Amino acid sequence: MFQTLYSYFWWERLWLPANLTWADLEDRDGRVYAKASDLYITLPLAFLFLVIRHLFETYVATPLAGLLNVKEKIRLKATPNAVLEKFYAATTKHPKQADVEMLSKKSGCTVRQVERWFRRRRNQDRPSLLKKFREASWRFTFYLIAFIAGMAVIVDKPWFYDLREVWKGYPIQSMLPSQYWYYMIELSFYWSLLFSIASDVKRKDFKEQIIHHVATIILISFSWFANYIRAGTLIMALHDSSDYLLESAKMFNYAGWRNTCNNIFIVFAAVFIVTRLVILPFWIMHCTVVYPLDLYPAFFGYYFFNFMMVVLQSLHIFWAYLIIRMAQKFITGKVVEDERSDREETDNSEEEEEAAKNGPLSNGHPVLNNNHRKTD
Repeated sequence: MFQTLYSYFWWERLWLPANLTWADLEDRDGRVYAKASDLYITLPLAFLFLVIRHLFETYVATPLAGLLNVKEKIRLKATPNAVLEKFYAATTKHPKQADVEMLSKKSGCTVRQVERWFRRRRNQDRPSLLKKFREASWRFTFYLIAFIAGMAVIVDKPWFYDLREVWKGYPIQSMLPSQYWYYMIELSFYWSLLFSIASDVKRKDFKEQIIHHVATIILISFSWFANYIRAGTLIMALHDSSDYLLESAKMFNYAGWRNTCNNIFIVFAAVFIVTRLVILPFWIMHCTVVYPLDLYPAFFGYYFFNFMMVVLQSLHIFWAYLIIRMAQKFITGKVVEDERSDREETDNSEEEEEAAKNGPLSNGHPVLNNNHRKTD
C-alpha cells in the first residue's frame, strides 16, 4: 500500500508537463537538478535555527535591549484566588457581567474586585516587552540577511529583468549552488517559525499566521519539486523586502523611539503595499499564470502552485487592511499600533487606591496609571 501511495504521489503528470518524466531531470553533463530528497536537510536545519535563535536572543538581543533602554511595564499581580483561578483556566478569561456577579458571590469579592482580578490575571499572561523585543530582533536579523542574500542570488540573472526568462527551457533548468542554499535556508527558517509559533508571542491573527507558514512551506517545497526554482527565488526575495522593515519598527517601538518607529512604519507600509499588492499579483502571478501556457498545457502542478499563490495573496490583502488601519491612526496623530497585538489593560486609579487600602484582592503594589499602550 505504501508503495502504491508513493507511486501515485510522485506520478509525473502531477508534477511535470506532459511528455516529460523524472528521467529528464536527472543530473548529467555537470548539470544538477532539484530533487525532493534535497529537502530532508531542512528539518535538522530548522532545529539548528531554533538553537541559533536561543543563543542570539540570549547573547545579542537581550544586551541590545539593555542598550536601547527597553523597560518592562510594572504589572500588578492578581492575588491568588482558587474560585477565580478555576473559572479563568477552565471557562474563559473574559467573563460576562452575569459571570462576574456569580463569581462575586462565590469568591466573597465585590464585582469591581472580580473585574480587577481578571484584568490583572490577563496581563500576567501577556508576553513581556523583553520577549517581544527579542523575537523582533531575531526576525529582523534573519529577514535582512535573507533579503540581501536573495538579491545577491537573483540580481545578476536574466529572469530578474525579463520574467519570460523564468520559463525559458522549463523544466530542464539546472540548479545553481546559490539557489540551493537560498531555498534550504528559507524553508528551514519557516519550519522553525512553525515549530516555535506556540511559544512565541501570540497575536490576534494567530490562525492566519499558521496558514501563512503552512502555505509558505508547501509553496516553497512544491516549487522545488516541480523545478519552479526561478519563480520561487523571485517570490521569496519579494517577501523578504518588507518584513525586516516591520521588525525594525517594532524594535524601535519597544525601545520608546516613537518617531523612528513611525517613520520606518510608513516606509514599511509603502514597500508592503507596492510589493504584495502590486508587484506580486500583477507581475509575479501574471508570470506564473500566463507565461507557462505559452510553452505547455496546464497540468496539476500548474494549478496547485497558483492556488497556493492565491492563498498567500489573500493573506496579504488581510494584512494590508490592518496596515492601512494603522496608517490612518498615524495620519490622524494617534500612536501607531499593531492591530494584531493583544493590548495591555490598565486599572482605574481610584479603584486601585481603594483596593490598596481595603480590598481583599490587593497585592500592596503602588498604583501605576499608565494609558500609554505598547504595540507589538
